[in-house]
Amino acid sequence: MPPLILLPGLACDAALFRHQLPALQALPGCGPVHVADVHTREATLPAMATRLLAEHPGALALAGASMGGMLAMEVWRQAPDRVRGLALLGTTARPDTPAQIRLRTEGIQAFEAGRMDEVLAANLIFAFHPAHGARLAADYGAMIRRAGVAQLVAQNRAVMAREDQRPHLGRITCPLLVMGGDSDKLTPPECTQEIAAAVPQAELALLADCGHMLTWEQPDAVTDALCAWWRSLA
Repeated sequence: MPPLILLPGLACDAALFRHQLPALQALPGCGPVHVADVHTREATLPAMATRLLAEHPGALALAGASMGGMLAMEVWRQAPDRVRGLALLGTTARPDTPAQIRLRTEGIQAFEAGRMDEVLAANLIFAFHPAHGARLAADYGAMIRRAGVAQLVAQNRAVMAREDQRPHLGRITCPLLVMGGDSDKLTPPECTQEIAAAVPQAELALLADCGHMLTWEQPDAVTDALCAWWRSLA
């Protein structure tokens, strides 16, 4: 079994997979599980992918959330023969629109001006379904603050500069799990459905009462799906 590499989202760390990691590590007959941090050490998604491939030689399985899913697709684009399975959670294959780039640019300016708390508070309605935001806001804020302003700026710039992955999706031949929240405002269901529709063997799951932070909002459903996908690769 190849190792499974978990890829956190923008300004996120291993805590994003706090519910899933113990279950994945405990699965008998499966390979080792690691949480990558290459998104904190390179300035672009292609460079992140290149570093990950260099640091983890051989075959890989990749599970990425949000920006981590974008990175997973870039790793596959660079080395499709090495990727044995993909799980894409709350992500999109589309590039940023001009409107999204404008919003990210305004966010960067706010971060650099010392207004992180203001931006985080405004972002809660986009990050979570209304049923989950209140109980998860403190943990979310703590994780983003651990990343810090420099990483928030660098990673937003990396996401803004990403290429359109949609032309490459039809060439994915490995097992693919695609999951999204039915109320995700950042990568809405049509983004999830678009990825799955382009890959005949894709397994699609839309989670009810769920926003963008799938792994925290619906932890059991995500854990069950990832474990089933990971076992299938064995």
